[in-house]
Amino acid sequence: MTDLTQSPYNLSAAEIAFVKNKITNMSLAAKIGQLFFVIGEDEDQKDLTKFIQKYQPGGIMYRPDKAQKLQREIAVSQKASQTPLFVAANLEAGGNGLLSEGTWFGRPLQIAATNNEKNAYNLGYVSGYEAKQVGGNMAFAPIVDLDLNFRNPIMNVRTYGSNKERVLRMSDAQIKGFNANHIIPVAKHFPGDGVDERDQHLLSSINSLSADKWMESYGQIYRHLIQNGLPAIMIAHIMQPAWERRLQPGIENKGLRPASTSKLLADGLLRTVLHFNGLTITDATPMIGYNAILPRSEALPATINAGIDMILFNKDIDEDYQFVTDAVKSGRISKSRLEEAVTRIIATKVAQGVMDTENNLCEPASQDLDLKLAEHEKMAKKVAQESVTLVKDRDKLLPITPEKYPRVRLVVLGDTDDGGFKEGGKVTTKFKEKLEGKGFKVTVFDRKNLDFKEVFEGGVQYEKEQFDLAFYVANVETASNQTTTRLDWIHLMAADAPWFMKSIPTVFVSTCNPYHLFDIPMVSTYINAYTGNDVTIDALLEKMMGHEKFTGQSPVDPFCGHFETHL
Repeated sequence: MTDLTQSPYNLSAAEIAFVKNKITNMSLAAKIGQLFFVIGEDEDQKDLTKFIQKYQPGGIMYRPDKAQKLQREIAVSQKASQTPLFVAANLEAGGNGLLSEGTWFGRPLQIAATNNEKNAYNLGYVSGYEAKQVGGNMAFAPIVDLDLNFRNPIMNVRTYGSNKERVLRMSDAQIKGFNANHIIPVAKHFPGDGVDERDQHLLSSINSLSADKWMESYGQIYRHLIQNGLPAIMIAHIMQPAWERRLQPGIENKGLRPASTSKLLADGLLRTVLHFNGLTITDATPMIGYNAILPRSEALPATINAGIDMILFNKDIDEDYQFVTDAVKSGRISKSRLEEAVTRIIATKVAQGVMDTENNLCEPASQDLDLKLAEHEKMAKKVAQESVTLVKDRDKLLPITPEKYPRVRLVVLGDTDDGGFKEGGKVTTKFKEKLEGKGFKVTVFDRKNLDFKEVFEGGVQYEKEQFDLAFYVANVETASNQTTTRLDWIHLMAADAPWFMKSIPTVFVSTCNPYHLFDIPMVSTYINAYTGNDVTIDALLEKMMGHEKFTGQSPVDPFCGHFETHL
């Protein structure tokens, strides 16, 4: 059984006695309920009190919504629960991971581009503070993956880059920021995303590093965090075949499993090799990467038997509860394994200050919301000023001014609602208004109403008669359930592509993916801004106009290892 006197619990004898006594007095249904980390329900759609009392979940994870509404929903759910709940959100880039009006502080890769750990601390502090105001107590962050494959469609700007030392420095600082607001950090995505070019939302992706290379990179990151008392880790639908083969020589390919159903990776690599004693939670189980490996009726019990303690999200919640209940009653999940998982859950809640030994919620949400948005925006502005990175300016097109380039054609790529959960929204209007406010005359390229004369007959002079500078912005966000973050030109003649870039000044800015040079290698001027929030766009334009220096340092190789991207 789990040693609660050791890290990351460090519980006293009285606290351990409380944990054991509570579990002894819990019904089977209550124990099973603790295994589930459900999606936050909407008060307009569900009776929250009845929902919590029926399912008795161990935790709730919310998508962004209005602060006052969330504050009310979380309070109702906590009051209805027999055991105080974990309340989590993806606090990866700011308080906007939970609150729709929260601060979009900056994506992790942007923070890394400042090379300043204080900014990573502020990321954790700001997002943690804002979440705490409405009753949040857990962050599915930091992301401690390494961005090792520029083709990976889900990670890049969500990571601190490709260097493990930088990832550790930034993650440590972000965790300290969370801790300052009593927000529980959950590092993700074990055994490590960023190697495969595919997305675990759509299949079980693969961390294909050798066992030794894995231990020198991801393994060192997790070992460091574990030694520093990391309380919880998210387990992904990602395979690590080399370690499964090392731990079970002769295992057949068909026996390999993603970590979320692998006893070899969860109990073996994470707990036995790396000595992690804390709480484990799966990534979202509606992902295809989870469901394509085993029938769901087998996968859910396999997850618990692998040594993983909590199941994130449901498909049909009643069906999922029944699958686990049947497995417990039939003995496929042993009583001892169930109690071990519940022990870790309750002990983590006690150790991390979610509940006390009187079974009370320790820190209810503040009655009066004070999000300090203006103060937090100043911190985000500092990140923006330090992070924007000039990758190349071959033809010395910068600085741009209205005198030099009075007429600007603005072409924005990726400003769509397609794809999975996105945080940034659209930037076309922001760029147009801000450029016009600085004196440029801006014409936005209309992808829906093409000028067919231009597409089929126009030459260089035709374009020169319309604009002096082509200003490209790629707002191609990483998002779940999409297979690429590559540039996708209009399929008819690539009508929005800058075929004229050798004749007409052309600048290219990315507000997300830092690797677009792979698709537009010959462009003269390329800038990575990493995040499309207002403060970053403001800082970007000030730098492009020569009012501020570019100081950002790229945390990855924006040239994608190709010679032609340097030209």
